[in-house]
Amino acid sequence: MQITAYQFIMTSIAVTSKLLKDPLFILIKSLTKSEKRSFKLYANRTQSSTSTKFISLFDILDKLDAYDEALIYKKVKGLSPTQLSNTKRHLYKQILVSLRLLHIQKNVDIQIREQLDFARILYGKGMYLESLKILDRVKETASSHHQDILLLEILEFQKLIEERHITRSRKVKNKVEDLIDEAFQTSQVIETSCKLSNLKIKMHGWYIQIGHVKDDKDKIIVEEYFRSNLPKVKVQDLSFFEKVYLYQSYVWYHFILLEFKKCMEYAKKWAQLFHKNEQMIEEDPALYMRGVAYTLTSAYNIKDKKSFEVYLKTFEKFESKYANQLNPLSQTLLFLYISTARMNRHFLMETFQKGVSLIPKIQRQLKKYAPLLDVHRTMVFHYKIAYLYMGNRDYNKALDSLNVIINLEAGHLREDLQSYARIMQVVSHYELENMNLLPYLIKSNYRFLNKVKELNKMQKASLAFFNKIINMQDKSMEQKAFKAFCVELKKISKDPYEKRSFLYLDMLTWAEGKVREK
Repeated sequence: MQITAYQFIMTSIAVTSKLLKDPLFILIKSLTKSEKRSFKLYANRTQSSTSTKFISLFDILDKLDAYDEALIYKKVKGLSPTQLSNTKRHLYKQILVSLRLLHIQKNVDIQIREQLDFARILYGKGMYLESLKILDRVKETASSHHQDILLLEILEFQKLIEERHITRSRKVKNKVEDLIDEAFQTSQVIETSCKLSNLKIKMHGWYIQIGHVKDDKDKIIVEEYFRSNLPKVKVQDLSFFEKVYLYQSYVWYHFILLEFKKCMEYAKKWAQLFHKNEQMIEEDPALYMRGVAYTLTSAYNIKDKKSFEVYLKTFEKFESKYANQLNPLSQTLLFLYISTARMNRHFLMETFQKGVSLIPKIQRQLKKYAPLLDVHRTMVFHYKIAYLYMGNRDYNKALDSLNVIINLEAGHLREDLQSYARIMQVVSHYELENMNLLPYLIKSNYRFLNKVKELNKMQKASLAFFNKIINMQDKSMEQKAFKAFCVELKKISKDPYEKRSFLYLDMLTWAEGKVREK
């Protein structure tokens, strides 16, 4: 029996919530084959009774499909709740230690911290000159890889040694003064980075909670907040991450203001910064993918097909080169961004039938990545899936995904998305000729939209239109109503604050299609 999208996602959510009850189980399930093999080699180096217990527990949890404590007690005879708790804690720590050893060559920040640890150990042994040698070497690594916080920690440690001991550095002209200047400059970089990262997080949070601006009042609030919190900087003087945070801030600022051309301009700068510093793509692939993803989203919003195709090819080249090297979190983001882009491409090119063919694979991947996807991203995916089905005139399947969004306990999260899903629900039932359901749905959706203060001109006009035609028996009268609806929507579309309405749900194209009977 074929599972519906609604049943699928609700099952995935139930499984995910069950998994989230036990962090150790989630950690074990996230391990790759090589990571499991590495852990076993690490754990078997000691053959104490304690190691035997936690290795046995690892084997049991690895074979389970869902965390089941009762089953663990059956498999390990005589195990008390206290022993299980202690063994789980020990196992969790040992897995993390083995992962750190395995991934140290892949993560430059872990390598730097290891060298810092070595320097501190040598310093504690009184070998401060050897400690300084390590710090000098690792300082270059931190600087070249833009690890500013770790660089400051290294510099402060060097200053401490120079202050407390007579070293050879004193014989080198200006070396200590240069060290002081370097520490000051690095602290300034970190301060600016912190201000910019705070700003971009605030702007992102604004969008998640509220969405795009709805009127002049919203616009003034956003503009004043952004300007008052934007540090005065010269772009040419900024470090790598300072520039990234600055571009991210502008991306969200213009995105919220519905200024998508400007949004794409800064998203491109963000992505191109990585293209000029290719080692950073390997070191922070997630941050790079976000830059490319927002470039694609902006190109889609302004219907810039040329830029969209260029950056989708760029993303696919990244996928073919790096997909197998990414950690689980970055693999999740890759799936999220590139699947969204591929669906958007079908919206942009109006190739809905081809787009629908993507959905089975996307649903399998949604199940795979469910534990790492939040409610917001789940809603966005199912909205786009519903849109693909509607474009292909498969309204029953569209309703499956729309019901997922409507029935999710999302609270105030993305109320705009929840609202458009309800309008799409009405359209789908109209297309399916479920006229007996429409009066209830229209009334219910009016209540919801008024409650969340999301009711905009397009939504209001759409609900009023459906309320008007549900009792029409004469097809010619219905055609006149559709023509009048098109005229009204065209007028609404000229309002700059209604731009987002037609991005989320292109009611005008749908209504024009009904007029042309196409």
